[in-house]
Amino acid sequence: MRIGILTGGGDCPGLNAVIRAVVRKGISEYGDEFVGFRDGWRGVLEGETMPLDRDAVRGILPRGGTILRTSRTNPYAVEGGPDRVLATLERMGIDALVPIGGEDTLGVATRLAEAGVTVVGVPKTIDNDLDATDYTFGFDTAVGVATEAIDRLHTTGDSHQRTLVVEVMGRHAGWIALHAGMAGGATVILLPEKPFDLDAVADHCRHRFASGYSPIVVVSEGAAPRDGDLVLSTGEKDAFGHVRLGGIGAALATALEERTGREARAVVLGHVQRGGTPSPFDRVLATRFGLAAIDAVHDGQSGVMVALRGTDIVRVPLSAATAQLKLVPPERLAEAEVFFG
Repeated sequence: MRIGILTGGGDCPGLNAVIRAVVRKGISEYGDEFVGFRDGWRGVLEGETMPLDRDAVRGILPRGGTILRTSRTNPYAVEGGPDRVLATLERMGIDALVPIGGEDTLGVATRLAEAGVTVVGVPKTIDNDLDATDYTFGFDTAVGVATEAIDRLHTTGDSHQRTLVVEVMGRHAGWIALHAGMAGGATVILLPEKPFDLDAVADHCRHRFASGYSPIVVVSEGAAPRDGDLVLSTGEKDAFGHVRLGGIGAALATALEERTGREARAVVLGHVQRGGTPSPFDRVLATRFGLAAIDAVHDGQSGVMVALRGTDIVRVPLSAATAQLKLVPPERLAEAEVFFG
């Protein structure tokens, strides 16, 4: 078979491990030929490709990012986009497509599967907010990076007796903030799922100062106060209609400084969380996803996504994976709230 692979959306540790696994098993066990589409769906729209053989994937397991590059291109937002995608696939003799991405990338994949393209998706998002899979690769790496940052900030915060607000990724789901905050012993964890009371946050910070230590507030980029709006860095939207978030950390630090009378600083981890080498867990999970994806293609499956359930890799409908986001349930936040203050 001649199989196309692409990576869409934000870069993520573990993408190269998926590509490597699909190619290595496809060539050795099935005799497949692979075409890598550059820059996500833009590469399919414009027919920009690179060959993917054994040499192309050698040594990429520990590499962060993606050798195929990525973009947030949405073919369904481009005039004639879907027809151009189908024409590219037909012209290049692509028998099946393996898109690796999150909600938006796999949403496009779902529509193409409905149009008759053979598609097997692989879930990717450091936010861990894709439904129908217990975990996505990249999440463990991001939590590790954020936890290390929090560990380091505890000592500098205590030295200066100041509040440190750590802004982490998480547009609609606060999984990174929850896990990193719990692992790092944060004073308060603020998530998009639950609007926060600014006065209550300030009380927790004052209590922490009274104990002789300095507070660490971990906040998801999409978190918002109970009586306010999201803080936006710009009003711009990407090709999928998502507003670019940012600024909650700085705004929160200013507000807490006013309320506590103690200096406060914001630390925005941003792209550091999704850059660099993937953790061992993410390398293994991404590899297993890749192996399962190529098997699904040769089993004649389409319109499905590989997913982690417990310790097993299973196949689920793409439509189920993209129907809704997996949010942090109230009981998980309640576990963390025991340690607030």
